[in-house]
Amino acid sequence: MASRRDFLHQGARLAAIGVIGAPLAAAATDLQPPPDLFDSQALDLDFWVKPRTLSVTRPQSGETANVLYWKDGEVIESAYQELCHLLRDVNGKASAPIDPKLFEMLWSTQAFIARFGIIKPLEILSGYRSPASNARLREQGIPAARQSLHLVGKAADIRIANLNEEVLGGLIKSFRGGGVGYYYRSGPRGGWIHADTGLARTWKG
Repeated sequence: MASRRDFLHQGARLAAIGVIGAPLAAAATDLQPPPDLFDSQALDLDFWVKPRTLSVTRPQSGETANVLYWKDGEVIESAYQELCHLLRDVNGKASAPIDPKLFEMLWSTQAFIARFGIIKPLEILSGYRSPASNARLREQGIPAARQSLHLVGKAADIRIANLNEEVLGGLIKSFRGGGVGYYYRSGPRGGWIHADTGLARTWKG
């Protein structure tokens, strides 16, 4: 009889096959993974103690980076500062300290899917957001809460190429590290996922 881990690995591979190469604009409701398909709580200790490198890209600025930011149980300060800069407010040209737990959430998401051959950078659509930038978004009718966790460096809007919102959001949610917002959009680039280190909650925007 297949073990829970066997089921997890097989299910993740099937999910990956179902989304790789599919248009990002595909309806997110096309894929309905079982509730425990991405149960990251089943990960073993080896996953959590290895060095952590985060691969990110910022479409707005054209920046890309692979940053080793955690090793031997400690955050590497210079790398942490580099990541804070990468998650800066590109529009407002302002930066702020980013919650280290957010980097852990982003890294674990990327590292998990890499186990199944999906080697893609995280597209950071929005990281830290200054009050002025947040207000401008609201004026433009773009979803931006008045007390957004982007304002305090505890949230990021992300996307991974060829991974739809339902799958990506479900994986992040399984880490139980905070809030997950699903933003479904049509078009060549598709939607995105809001991930934060606040209270555990989910919503659709």
